[in-house]
Amino acid sequence: MLSLPITKTSIACSFGLDFSVSFSYWAVFLRENHAPTLWQWPPQLRRDRREERGERREKREVMNRRSTLLVRTLLFLFVLNSLSLFLYFTHHHSTKPSSSSSSSSSSSSSSQLKKTHTFSNQTHFSKPWPILPSYLPWPQSQTTAPLRSCEAYFGNGFTRPRHLLRPLAGAGWFRCLHSDTLRSSVCEGGRLRMVPERIAMATGGEPLAAVIGRREEEELPEFQNGVFEVDGGEVVDREFLVDREFLDQFLPRGEVSKHTMRDLIGKIRIVRGRDFECDEWIEEPTLLVTRFEYANLFHTVTDWYSAYVSSRVTGLPNRPHLIFVDGHCAAPLEETWKALFSSLRYAKNFSGSVCFRHAILSPLGYETALFKGLTEDIDCYGAPAKELWQNPDDHKTARLSEFGEMVRAAFGLPLNVHRGGKPPSGHNVLFVRREDYLAHPRHAGKVESRLSNEQEVFDSLKSWSSNYKGCKINLVNGLFAHMSMKDQVRAIQDASVIVGAHGAGLTHIVSALPKTVILEIISSMYRRPHFAYIARWKGLEYHAINLAGSHADPGTVIKELVNIMKSLGC
Repeated sequence: MLSLPITKTSIACSFGLDFSVSFSYWAVFLRENHAPTLWQWPPQLRRDRREERGERREKREVMNRRSTLLVRTLLFLFVLNSLSLFLYFTHHHSTKPSSSSSSSSSSSSSSQLKKTHTFSNQTHFSKPWPILPSYLPWPQSQTTAPLRSCEAYFGNGFTRPRHLLRPLAGAGWFRCLHSDTLRSSVCEGGRLRMVPERIAMATGGEPLAAVIGRREEEELPEFQNGVFEVDGGEVVDREFLVDREFLDQFLPRGEVSKHTMRDLIGKIRIVRGRDFECDEWIEEPTLLVTRFEYANLFHTVTDWYSAYVSSRVTGLPNRPHLIFVDGHCAAPLEETWKALFSSLRYAKNFSGSVCFRHAILSPLGYETALFKGLTEDIDCYGAPAKELWQNPDDHKTARLSEFGEMVRAAFGLPLNVHRGGKPPSGHNVLFVRREDYLAHPRHAGKVESRLSNEQEVFDSLKSWSSNYKGCKINLVNGLFAHMSMKDQVRAIQDASVIVGAHGAGLTHIVSALPKTVILEIISSMYRRPHFAYIARWKGLEYHAINLAGSHADPGTVIKELVNIMKSLGC
């Protein structure tokens, strides 16, 4: 009987590895041992062997076809992706924007080509909108928010459009969205040119120390005709974009003695496409803002809010870039402007004409609900966004909470912070202080006291908090004038209770967490409702101690705080 040796090759064959090598080996072995060769095997065995070899050949062919198909598919996707990127960059980053309508005559086009211009296309990174827990959709339709409803005051009440220049092929456009509740408008346009030399004002953005004593009149803009121009195509039927009747209806002066946005829009001219020439193009949506009391936190928050609302109302996909159309010097509050928006420049910092693909003109801060609420009753109360999403209510709003989260997100602070029970590290009681600092060129560096014995009150609270038995209390000395804006907002976010005399620093409560408690100490000379209203519009618990003068009894403040701490479970 023929015995076959067990070798590495035979084992490989038994596991189906490299059949051709194994078969050759066995053919030699069988021949040397006088075993019958394949052609000498019985017919059935030969047929089985041939079928096995055929099946292996078919499998190899199938695998080869699949590999070829995969390679071709990957190659096709690579070519398609490369083509898409090429089209994207050539479309969005063209080196020379068209300066005339596509309907221009051939002779006009030829004359344009003969001119030599230098174009600088500025393409900058735009920050994305953060995901905000209190965000509710900003409807872009013309559905009217009920007059004097909370959404009309704090959200998108700008639902009455007026198209002043409708878009034509290759030409510009301009429209205003009016709010009957706020009696103001958000305006926007495309192919809009700014000529900085037609603005009379200081350069702006200088260090404060370099402009001490400069008059406010030098910092506020005076506009000449044509300070802004819009491309009207080749057929222009009027010189100016708007008339007095439009301004009175859509941009009424109201109580504002110097309404810079009204003045600016009133000076916009329409020019023919062949005359629309630009030294520089800005491709991304850009917000144009004029500030007045730029060094005061309350008034600056009204400007921030107006800019935020304007960005949402116009449906911008990313945070816009920002241009100050004023000549104010640099101030600490610019830190927040830069954090909120994609970039910041001053109008007078441009050396030549600047053209915008999309410009938005933000209403003055004086025209926001935050400011108008001081003189008219705004019947609104803060509520969670989730509640309003499920049960809309015209007398409730989450817009201020949404905005406060926007400020915190701009500084990279956490948003999903929930306060409940006793914090492991204790409750922070933030005492917002008023201290001397140099605010602007006309400021003497001395802050008017709203609480004459502020230091005495703070020292008493410090002693009380360190000996309080109900729970651990961390008294935070809120010297905001010497803190960065980010640190100020962080202190507000971390506070369970915020205490302070009436003053602009308390405006920070727009960024407070939902269960924060506010205690305002109000002297007899400053009985103003600013912070009581903000607390109400945010849904925060608010307490006030009204003084007979400007001196507060520390015991009275402590007694009020004890009651507040007990309500927090201490």
